[in-house]
Amino acid sequence: MAVSPRLKLPIAVLAAIVVAEGAVWLLRPDRTIEPLDAPESAYFTKAQLDRARDYSSDRRLIALLGLACEGGALVLLVARPPRRGIALLERAAGGRRLAAGALAGAGLSLVVQAAGLPAAALAHDRAADVGLSTQSWGPWSVDVLKSSAVGAVLAAGGAAIFLWLTGRYPRRWWIGAAGASVAITAIFVWLAPVVLAPLFNNYKKLPPGQARSDVVELARRAGIDVGQVYEVDASRRTTAANAYVTGIGHTKRVVLYDTLLERFTPEQTRLVVAHELGHVKHDDLRRGILWVVVAAPAGMYLAQLLTERWNRRTGALPGTAASLPALALAIALVSFGGTVISNQLSRRVEASADAFSLDIAGHPRQFIGLERRLAITNVSDPSPPGWVQWVFGTHPTTMQRIGMGLAYERRARGD
Repeated sequence: MAVSPRLKLPIAVLAAIVVAEGAVWLLRPDRTIEPLDAPESAYFTKAQLDRARDYSSDRRLIALLGLACEGGALVLLVARPPRRGIALLERAAGGRRLAAGALAGAGLSLVVQAAGLPAAALAHDRAADVGLSTQSWGPWSVDVLKSSAVGAVLAAGGAAIFLWLTGRYPRRWWIGAAGASVAITAIFVWLAPVVLAPLFNNYKKLPPGQARSDVVELARRAGIDVGQVYEVDASRRTTAANAYVTGIGHTKRVVLYDTLLERFTPEQTRLVVAHELGHVKHDDLRRGILWVVVAAPAGMYLAQLLTERWNRRTGALPGTAASLPALALAIALVSFGGTVISNQLSRRVEASADAFSLDIAGHPRQFIGLERRLAITNVSDPSPPGWVQWVFGTHPTTMQRIGMGLAYERRARGD
């Protein structure tokens, strides 16, 4: 039965949401700890809460400003395509369609990043004011140039792939685009630690000592092949403390901020390491890739419908460089919606890693102290507004994590 053209888009939106939510349900980890309620005042002073909320509110407004600027630039490019500029790029490419698309994709990326640059500068200035950023404007500008160049190269490749797909499969390019998005995600996770990350930071293998001994002992206890363990010179940019797991296969590694190793107690660092080992144990990076595998087809079909609708309105021909702004806006909207949904899975994954760290390292009191200190060090709001957590939150809130520690402690006592 044929679907009415008017219903195609609403059905595609609904399908993309249902599939993405289904992927969250399918891939969610089982092991979590239901947190107990706890008052903020028992763990943070009024001055600490005011400082965190002032900064978080400013950062949130600046981030929304950046999204509005970048989104507005895309909307403007879709509404009024830069036909003269695209014609110049096509001539520069010698009439080669894919080369012209690559140039247009890189240019589009640079325009969007330039639109968001004022907000990025405000964010840096505010982070410096609160003591989080340790960078002067010179090194910060170098980082911006590097990230802009990387973004332009990636956009050029993506645009060329898109034009090839639309030329080869004009009515079904969303299928190839879904496969390409999965492949690009997997390649990015695999190669980013050894290709992209070293462009911005210096990494060194964690030297022999207490921290490395803790990693080895915890990994042995959990039966985990942890890969390499690195220390990153995060202090060249920030006073914040963190750690993360990255890479798959031979690029798999646990990375610890030097600020964490230098300023936190061995017991607290051990809990952070245990948390990251939880991600390794549960294969959470592959879990994220699987979410893309499930969600990408419906998302890309929706992106195709949006792209075609907007290009029909502006007269941009399918498979040409002029069709790229509509594609970029469509993917931006679909990606934003997908990120909001996938954040549900991320929060569950992080809660599961917290439970693992408590199971493997114990010490709920140290865990609570760690979460409190991380919030103070990183100037994080312990309990952000509910809508903010729902839309942007990738981790449980600090108070939820403290509540997990309290629940674990109560269970350990047999209460």
